[in-house]
Parts: sequence; C-alpha cells; structure tokens
Amino acid sequence: MYTAFAMRKPILLSLLPAGLCLTFLSVSARAQTSAITPSKPAAPVLLVINQGDKNVSIVNPASGEQVATISEGVTAVHGHEAAASPNGRIAYVPIYGNVGVGKPGLNGHEMLVIDIPTRTIIHHVEFSHGVRPHCAIYNPHDGMLYVTTELDKDVTIIDPHTLKIVGTIPTGQEQSHMLAISHDGRHGYTANVGPGTVSVLDIKARKTLAVIPISAETQRISVSNDDSMAFTSDQRKPQLAVIDTAANKVKAWVALPGLGYGTASTKDGRSLLVAIPAKGLVAVVDLHTLKVVHTIAVPSAPQEILVRPDGKVAYVSCNVKHQVAAIDLSNWKVQKLIDVGAGADGLAWAR
Repeated sequence: MYTAFAMRKPILLSLLPAGLCLTFLSVSARAQTSAITPSKPAAPVLLVINQGDKNVSIVNPASGEQVATISEGVTAVHGHEAAASPNGRIAYVPIYGNVGVGKPGLNGHEMLVIDIPTRTIIHHVEFSHGVRPHCAIYNPHDGMLYVTTELDKDVTIIDPHTLKIVGTIPTGQEQSHMLAISHDGRHGYTANVGPGTVSVLDIKARKTLAVIPISAETQRISVSNDDSMAFTSDQRKPQLAVIDTAANKVKAWVALPGLGYGTASTKDGRSLLVAIPAKGLVAVVDLHTLKVVHTIAVPSAPQEILVRPDGKVAYVSCNVKHQVAAIDLSNWKVQKLIDVGAGADGLAWAR
C-alpha cells in the first residue's frame, strides 16, 4: 500500500571524515571504504520503515516504545523494506521510489547502510541506474544479501562485507517486488505483482527454475518453516495461494475475510498469519487444515508481519494509523500498540 507524500529535491553529500559521527541524519552517505567496521552491538531492536516520514523507527521491544528515528535522506524517494545483519549491528534499506509498484514516478537507485547502535547512515550501495530496489533478504547459508531490483527483472546479490554487487539472478518477470528465501538457503521466491506470478530461483546456480501463475495480480511472499509451502495473496479475490514447493505449483487456495497482504508463519510451524489491510485484521490460518481459525483486530491497513525470534510475539505494521501492533501468540490478542511514523511498512529484527 502506498500513500503519496510531499516531494523534496534530492541531496547527496560525501561521507564524513573517519571518526566523525553524523548528527544531522537527513543525508545519505557514500561508501569510501571496502568494508564496514560497525560499532559494538546493542540490545535487540525492532526496525520499522516509515514511508511517509521517510525514516526508520527504532523500537525497544522490551518497553514497546519508539526510542529513536533515523532519516533515510533528504530525497524525493524513500524506502519500503529493511534487512538486518545477523549480529544486529547493521541495517540495509533499499530506496525504492516515490510511487507504488508498477506506477510511473522516480526510480530508486541506491541502498542505505545504517549503523544501528550509533543510529547513523554510514554507507550506501549504488546500483548505477534506476532499478527500484525493494526487498532485501540476508541468506545465512552463503552470507550474501539479496535485493529485488524490479526494473531489471532480477534479484541483485550484494556482499555485505565489501558492499560490492557480486551477481544477479533473473526472475523473468516484471515487478518482482518481494522475495522470500527458503530456510535451507537453496531457493528464492519472488512475488511478481503485475504479472500475477511467482518466480522460483536457484540461489546457487543463479537461475530461474520456474514461473508459477497465481492470479491477475499478487502481493507479498513467505515460506513455511519446513520449506514445503510458499504463500502469496491474490489481489483481486480474497484468497491465499498455497504453493507446493516440491511441484512448483499452487496446491490449494485458502478463503480469506478480505484481500490478503503480508504473511508470516509462527515459530511452531502450525499457523500462518495473514494481514488483511482493508478490514484491519490479521487472519490466522491453520496450516494443517488450510482454514482461517482466528481473526485479530488491529489498526487500519496492516502491511507486514514479523514473528519475533522467540516465537512469542508477532509485530504488524499498520500503515494508516502509524502504529505497530504487538500480538501475543499465546492467546492471539494484541498486547500493545506502538506509535511509530507515518506510513509504517517494512519490519526487521536486529538482534
């Protein structure tokens, strides 16, 4: 979901001298070194990408409060999603554009690199041309960062240690917006919005294995904990596509109480949480019966869902109300609403 906000002229400054921290965080910084030397890691935090405010909220998960924000830069384009390094020190924020997927507008061409403990933008990765980089995923099996680059119809591979682009994987489709990587690190799945398809990628061989037709338009993608299923939401009908990842085809449809969006599996693998933006709901799908068994009321326009590593809480970004709902997964109830920025969207856990 996208809400238009006021545009400002892009400004880029070169990286400040070594040892000098950024105090005015509305400027993106260009990388001048070949590797990152991040600061000492802090306690776990939840990162929230706020499209409207063009910044990143840092949320203390213990207190459930926003403790700081980091600006994405004085620019007419902004980020939607984020990924964090395994040690919790670094965040990666692709700068997408100023419009929704498939719509004409400015095309992002960079990815910001943020030192989380010091709350500073320390580098950026330049794609050299407008590619609308969107979803960043860290693959622990090969240590690489994978970023969807829509306008090139591929996924770009970045070495997070050197911040160099080391390869690409073609998706064979327009609007490859979101990416999920299997837990064994072998396969990637992109939700191709306008074509209404899912591309199946061989991560090691860097090639497309299959393109699965889903619907006239699809959004978001996730993979079950055992890698046997992938899930994406039909944007024309209130139903969820369940993909058999062994056969690379849709094996079932799950009726939803409204058009679905972001999804996430619970840690025990028994349930799938599905955001229903227009209804202000999160639907809980039993992954054995493939039926909705609970619905949870959340603030308007839920977007993305992130299950905390301990499996106890799910965080849901709520775009219109500028909040994140924290859901207690032991009783399927919202335990807290966290105030963040305008247009809350992408979530990442930095531990």
